[in-house]
Amino acid sequence: MLIDTHCHLNDPEAFPDPEEFLAEARMAGVERVIVVGVEPESCRRALALAEAHEGVFAIVGWHPNYTANYTDEGLAGIEEMLAHPKVVALGEIGLDFHWQYATLEQQERALYAQLELGRKAGKPIVFHCREAYPRLLDILEGQPRHPYLFHCFAGDSADAGRAMALDCYFGVDGPISYKKSEPLREIVRSLPRNRLVVETDSPYLTPEPYRGKPNKPAYVPLVNAALASALGIDPVECAALTTANAERFFHLPKSPI
Repeated sequence: MLIDTHCHLNDPEAFPDPEEFLAEARMAGVERVIVVGVEPESCRRALALAEAHEGVFAIVGWHPNYTANYTDEGLAGIEEMLAHPKVVALGEIGLDFHWQYATLEQQERALYAQLELGRKAGKPIVFHCREAYPRLLDILEGQPRHPYLFHCFAGDSADAGRAMALDCYFGVDGPISYKKSEPLREIVRSLPRNRLVVETDSPYLTPEPYRGKPNKPAYVPLVNAALASALGIDPVECAALTTANAERFFHLPKSPI
């Protein structure tokens, strides 16, 4: 049984009927789903889904691309949500140097505040990082040790080594299945197997053979199969491995959708 450790079923445009997609995921063997917020309103929607479904959990936080609108008051609301038992992590937070939706100053202000909040709340932290691994790792290396997960890890081998030194976990998505992703597969093979989890980031990063179409939690088995192939293990073994890793990192109960 698989866990989609990162999806955006709280996106009303992509998923107008989340229950339909949860049912489809269950039929595909995806027993638990973690829905991720990117700013206060989407975090509230993620928590509402988690409250309504036994096997659904939420991650709440302020994504770097939304930090132009960051406020201390909004963060206080996220702090309140973090206390909910169905909220399993703070995220997705971090840095994004690809887009220009927020300045570096705005991103780092929100990042430092949320790193402190995650430690205070005792919750693991999930990172979004795009074209910013050296800077984000510089920051994390200067912080107290904490449970971290790099969602959709796309760094190079040097970035991977620095993240491994911090005992980070790594999210594996649809790109592991792409024909031209052999450099990514080589890096993933170098990572500790007890630090790998599978995710869709749906509706984004759709795996083969559905690349180019909207992604969904029911496609987790495709990510798992591609990861298993990269590691040279059986998909059943890979599912057991990544599920155990996710349960450990997020402190998940063993309950079905």
